Amino acid sequence: MTFTNEPLHTILSHLEELLQNKHHISFEVLNPDLHRGVYAGTLVEAEGRAYRYRSLRAWDELAQLLGCRMLTTEHVPHAPHIKVTFEKISKNASFHDAPVPKKAEKYGTDSPFAQIHKMEEPDFFYYFRQALHNVTLPRRKRILDLGINRADEFEVIRNMVNTKQYQSMELVGIDHSKSAIEAARTAFPEPNVRFYSHDINTLDTLDLGRFDLLISIGTLQSPGIAFKPLLMELVQTHLSDDSALILGFPNARWQDGELVYGAKAPNYTMSEMSLVLNDLMFAKRYLQQKRYRVTVTGRGYLFLTATKIGVNNRE
Repeated sequence: MTFTNEPLHTILSHLEELLQNKHHISFEVLNPDLHRGVYAGTLVEAEGRAYRYRSLRAWDELAQLLGCRMLTTEHVPHAPHIKVTFEKISKNASFHDAPVPKKAEKYGTDSPFAQIHKMEEPDFFYYFRQALHNVTLPRRKRILDLGINRADEFEVIRNMVNTKQYQSMELVGIDHSKSAIEAARTAFPEPNVRFYSHDINTLDTLDLGRFDLLISIGTLQSPGIAFKPLLMELVQTHLSDDSALILGFPNARWQDGELVYGAKAPNYTMSEMSLVLNDLMFAKRYLQQKRYRVTVTGRGYLFLTATKIGVNNRE
């Protein structure tokens, strides 16, 4: 099967039909390296034949939209083609739906979630690092991370500042999972880092004082947490006058080894972002009312970054 100058609607319909009964499909398309810098759909010619140009990224995006991963492409001998293969992503291989013997250990070291390394996903790491730059990380001396798990975010912080700056910081991580907290303690034995296995709904009982940077990635949207009142309590009770926030809102799912773009909501088979956007826009409006400058970046995870307006940004 070879696609040449067919429009996208024809290709999409044909692939959708094939994937109804097949686990993977292969087809040939124009080698995109032959016409770099051309926009998708542009008619081009190769070896006397007309093609509609599409980049490798376009084919990869199409695979994702069809619930597939794109395997490594192959050059086709004696033709200006590459062979593309789409393989279905298993809907049953997701930690989101995995049985949990102990609710508090859904994200523990023995759970499917422990196989996920967020900071090795460019789509996640790039925007998280950007958010840390935006809050002027070296200025932040007391940092609180809610839903710290094994402390991947602290590893990024430790690598972004010099030793003297790092040692001057006090980092506190909180998570419901005892096994994840023990793993974090092993990874961060430094005296300026503390971890607690605790319910963030009762944060007051720890008497931790106020912080000038709050980080929480996905945790505030968890079941059993009332996002809006908790966010207001955190800002009013646990943050200093000169503070910043980095909040991550998941717009993706971890499935069968992939970070699959698109938030899922109950009763919808398609990606549906209303709940994510509702929480994100509430946080943006509320923080602006509290005189924070707010930006939103990211794709698979949407990162809300907030810093106080009028604060001196010297390091």
